Amino acid sequence: MSLPIAHGHGAPIVLEPARVNRHGLITGATGTGKTVTLQLLAERLSMAGVPVFMADVKGDLTGIAQAGVLSERLLDRVARIGCEPPVPAGMPVVLWDVMGEQGHRLRATVSDLGPLLLGRMLGLNEVQQGVLQLIFKVADDRGLLLLDLKDLRAILQFAADNARELSGQWGQVSRPSIGAIQRALLALEAQGAERFFGEPMLDIADLMRLDSSGRGIVNILAADRLLRAPKLYATTLLWLLSELFEVLPEAGDLDRPKLVFFFDEAHLLFSDAPRVLIDRVEQVVRLIRSKGVGVFFVSQSPQDIPDAVLGQLGNRIQHALRAFTPADQKAVRAAAESLRPNPQIDAVRAIGELAVGEALVSLLDAQGRPSMVERGFILPPGSRIGPLSAAERTALLAASGMGARYDHDLDRESAYEMLKAGVARLDVSADETGRAGGSGARAGERGATASAFSALLAGAARSIGSTLGRELVRGLLGTMSGRRRR
Repeated sequence: MSLPIAHGHGAPIVLEPARVNRHGLITGATGTGKTVTLQLLAERLSMAGVPVFMADVKGDLTGIAQAGVLSERLLDRVARIGCEPPVPAGMPVVLWDVMGEQGHRLRATVSDLGPLLLGRMLGLNEVQQGVLQLIFKVADDRGLLLLDLKDLRAILQFAADNARELSGQWGQVSRPSIGAIQRALLALEAQGAERFFGEPMLDIADLMRLDSSGRGIVNILAADRLLRAPKLYATTLLWLLSELFEVLPEAGDLDRPKLVFFFDEAHLLFSDAPRVLIDRVEQVVRLIRSKGVGVFFVSQSPQDIPDAVLGQLGNRIQHALRAFTPADQKAVRAAAESLRPNPQIDAVRAIGELAVGEALVSLLDAQGRPSMVERGFILPPGSRIGPLSAAERTALLAASGMGARYDHDLDRESAYEMLKAGVARLDVSADETGRAGGSGARAGERGATASAFSALLAGAARSIGSTLGRELVRGLLGTMSGRRRR
């Protein structure tokens, strides 16, 4: 079933659900209609039985949960476009919020985020990133669960206090680097990041549900406040994308995707990103297609997306760009060249002439071929354009059924509690000194080796048992998020 999304030259422009997992790009200057385009796509996909995840960076996408109104202005617009008016209808919506204020709490554990994404969030340099990698290794070797920021602070202090012993096994553990990580952590906490880390962690399956009538749930992440901490915002969405990549099995080509993920303000993901991170994003975007997930990047210009990633995006919707400077003109030409040419349309000229809500559209057809670019007006959605009221939001949260699972903190035994009890400290002093040539050994600690080892085994057994035997293995994003699942 094709999904009409625009109307041009007397005929609808349709999106093929089976080709949505070839990903897409929505671009255009501020105020040209990208938000309504995003809402329409989410609405159409939901009605086709496809769950959606999107970030609400301006706070006005939540209206998709309520039926729209056929106002005189809307009826006049559809008459000018030459299409039928939409059927007013609201979509099934679940609201999420890292801060826990405008939606259900969305959280990750420190361990599941992994050292590369965490280092990116903290703005660490290469040396500091290496130290953070080592600290995660220390936690793994000692069965210390890193769940929230107090666990991370505890293991950082542990590494600082035992830098000499740890250096004997793994190489130089620099106290200044640990101090830099601790200071970066304080700055991150000041932005509210502490609320992102902890349990219960989001179960990705809860983003991929259908309602009782078979419509896909539209998951909306409140991002108006989150956007004030751009690295936290980008890392949150990248972690979600990596979780999807890790969890979902291979599915091949489906008649419709399992989930469509909209990455708004996508330039924040790639701004000052290290090459290894961009390479991993490219890899995941390329491979996640076979797991039944479509990814749409939303930004102002195609130039905001690295070429390696841009080449993976088959569906293109280009709203107006304004060419006031030479750099703007270059961006317009680049945007036009990314679309399949149509001899009837001068794409470079058209991009500067497009009205609000009008776009150049090139979508993949049923055979997976990009269509020639067409000029058309994005269809108006049947849901409300604009935010929910406070009362509507409260009612939606109460009806979602997610509150009991995510709105209450869970604080189980982890690195902070074990280190506070002194279990791992004794083990390091006793176990590592022999490998480091005996430097820093103390007789009392040698005498405590047996009891410390027994306590460590007990703590590790509790930790392993509580995570159902999941092994914490890290590398450069692991595949993305830094660990392997069993």
